[in-house]
Amino acid sequence: MERKKTLLLDVDEVVVFGGFLEAVNAFLGTSYVIDDFTTYYIDEAAIPKERMDEFNEFLKGRNLYENASLLPGAYESLKKLSQVYNIYPCSGCVNPFDLEGSGRIFKDKYEFLLKELPFIPPENYIFTNSKHIFKADVQIDDRLSNMDRDIETKILFPSYHNKEIRESELEEKGVVRAGADWRTGWDAVLMLLLPYEVLPQERQL
Repeated sequence: MERKKTLLLDVDEVVVFGGFLEAVNAFLGTSYVIDDFTTYYIDEAAIPKERMDEFNEFLKGRNLYENASLLPGAYESLKKLSQVYNIYPCSGCVNPFDLEGSGRIFKDKYEFLLKELPFIPPENYIFTNSKHIFKADVQIDDRLSNMDRDIETKILFPSYHNKEIRESELEEKGVVRAGADWRTGWDAVLMLLLPYEVLPQERQL
């Protein structure tokens, strides 16, 4: 039997938009949506600098995954991919402004993955920001800085903050983009990784 390939999977902004934006809106009394932003750090863009300490205190004890939901197509796509790949969710959980309380984030993210993606064994979960120390056949991430140059297939998942990355930069780093819109990003991932399984039958002939 041919071995399954390995897939290193980012979680936040790839599998799920966690409750961070919800927390920003609750703190500010605003109604921002994800596409209102073009930079990764939503808090820095939305919250006045003089209120950042107050916001960081507001975040403590808040479960950012309590009301979170998977991105469109994520469940169905990952279920298909799990038949071909050993999937390793790889994601950071440390809040630099709340080191003592960061253990709670590990727990919250663990429970979210266990509930929402039950076909991925929890033994595969990797909670770290040091993604470059892990090797895989495929890596899916929304940040170029997380991409490991030694991984053969690197897929940039489309997100609100990476729309302006030039194609020439992606080519230079050997990265392919999974479309241009996070709403259809998982459809594009399947087209890249399982083209024969997802193309219409008449196009497979």
